[in-house]
Amino acid sequence: MAAQRHLIKKYANRKLYDAQNSRYITLEGISKLVREGHDIQVVERDTGRDLTSLILSQIVMGEEKRVDSVGGEILHERGQALLGYVRRTLSGSAALLGEEVERRRSELEDLVDSAVERALVRLSIPSRRDVDALRTRVDELERRLDAVATAPGSLSQ
Repeated sequence: MAAQRHLIKKYANRKLYDAQNSRYITLEGISKLVREGHDIQVVERDTGRDLTSLILSQIVMGEEKRVDSVGGEILHERGQALLGYVRRTLSGSAALLGEEVERRRSELEDLVDSAVERALVRLSIPSRRDVDALRTRVDELERRLDAVATAPGSLSQ
C-alpha cells in the first residue's frame, strides 16, 4: 500500500490538525507518521504558508533531547529517519524553486527585451539587431567590391 500524504494544519493557538485523519495531532504523532513512511505537509491554517521544514526541525530537536529508556541507538535511528525525510523534502523543494526562479528570470528578460525593442522602434532608433544586420550587409558589400576590384579586366588594374 502506498504511503498516504498527510496535510497538517497549524492553528494560531499552536494546535496541529491532521486533515487526513480529521483529528488533532502532536509533534510526536507527526514523528510517528514520518517514521512509518508517510509524506507530510504542514501549513499555517490562516495563510497557507508552508511550515513543514520548521515543524520537522522542531521534531528532530525534540528527538535529540528525549531520553529513551531503550537507549540512545533507537533515538539515533529515529533522528536519522527524520533527518533523511527533511533532506529529501528540502532538496525537492530547492530543485523546484531553482527551476521556478530560472523560468521567471527568463520571462523577465524576454519582457525587458521586447519593451526595449518597442521603445527603440517608437523613437526611430535602430536596435542592436538592426545594427548587426546593417553591419552584415556592409561586410557583404565590401566583400563583393573587393571581388570586383581584383577580378581580371577590372578598372583598378
